[in-house]
This record gives sequence, C-alpha cells and structure tokens, in this order.
Amino acid sequence: MSIEECQMFTLVILRHGGSQWNLENKFQGWADIDLSEQGFEEAKQAGAILKKNGYTFDVCYTSFLKRAIKTNNIILNELDLMYLPVHKHWRLNERHYGGLTGLNKKEMAEKVGKEQVHIWRRSFDIPPPALEESDERHPKHDPKYRFLTAYQLPSTESFKLTFQRFLPYWEVKIAPTILSGKKVLITTHGTIVRSIVKILENIKDEDIQKHEIPTGKPLVYELDRNLNVKNSHYLEK
Repeated sequence: MSIEECQMFTLVILRHGGSQWNLENKFQGWADIDLSEQGFEEAKQAGAILKKNGYTFDVCYTSFLKRAIKTNNIILNELDLMYLPVHKHWRLNERHYGGLTGLNKKEMAEKVGKEQVHIWRRSFDIPPPALEESDERHPKHDPKYRFLTAYQLPSTESFKLTFQRFLPYWEVKIAPTILSGKKVLITTHGTIVRSIVKILENIKDEDIQKHEIPTGKPLVYELDRNLNVKNSHYLEK
C-alpha cells in the first residue's frame, strides 16, 4: 500500500453553542439569534477540549449566522488561532423554518398537535408552512442576503431542501480542501451537521433525522483519501 493510500484526513464539525432561542424553545432557522450565556460557555469548553487533545486547524467554515460565527471565533481564540482564514457562506445556514420562525415549539404542539410538529421537524421532505415574501422574517428583507437571487432565497425548507442547498458547497469547496491535506473545522448548525454525517456515513434519508446533534460538542472524523470514515467520535472532557 502506498503512502498516499495510507494518508488520513482530519475533519472536525460541531453545532454552535446554545442560543437564546434554544433556551426559549423557539424555532430559529435563519433568524440571527445570539448565543446564550450557556452557549458562550459551551463554545469555550469546545475550544478547551480541542486544545487539550492537541487539535489544530488550517481553515474554518461557518454560516452567515452569528451564533455559529461567534462559536467559531471563541474556539479559535481558545486555540490561539484567530489568524486562520474563516469562510462564511449562506449554504451553511440552518434550515429555514418558514412560518414557524420565532414560534415556541411547545405552544405550536398544543395548537396543531405534537404529530404535526414532529413531521415538520423530523420528516425528510415535508417543509413547514412557507413565509410570504412580504413577511419581515423573509430573508429577502435581510441585507446579508442582498446578493442572492429570489430563486436562492428560501421561504421554508425541509431537510431534503437544506441538504440539496448545502451539497454543492461541500462538493466544490469543503471536500477538496479536506483532500488537499488541510485540517478543517466546520462550525455550523444542527441540520448541516446532519447533512455532513449523512454524506460521510451514507445514512438513508429516512434515518438521518434520528441523529441528535448536541450543541457545542466537537465531532471528529478521520477519513481516507476517498473520504471513507475510518473513525469518528465526539470529544469529551
């Protein structure tokens, strides 16, 4: 076996630290909600755990949403790697929760039934009710997305639509960076973490939403030159 065939690549991914709306049990999606105090601590702990275990990085990827950006920055500060290039992209945003954005999950379950809320949250291809473009929660009103076309801006998203939105960025940008030998950190959101897990572990559509993704816990993958998983684990204290 050649040296190239033996080469292993490291990828670390994590869901951002808990946000204020995680704390308030609200649907977030593309709403740009800040970290809670607990979320800040989770991000610091993630950085400390990575440092303790000797991890370092060459490049980072994150979303356009501050809860992911701040988590990434806190981790880099803990690692003394604030100088690293950080690529922010809307394709790494959380799934868009449409008309559910900002609503309390428990209250919605009481209103429309637990089963319906479960379908919106955990089905593969059934999105929540869409936002009207006139709704102030629609991303067309957010200057962060002024460069996107109407076709690119979601009014709502299922897991399937989110996965399809993310996949081109993975294939064109992230995967080639990993295979170039660079150590990659991706700080993103629950649905995008699930999307990466689905790709790497070849998980079926109907099974991927069963994977619970904790906030602020680094998930480490060791990959071969074909991006086959040789080892994966969450870093613990």
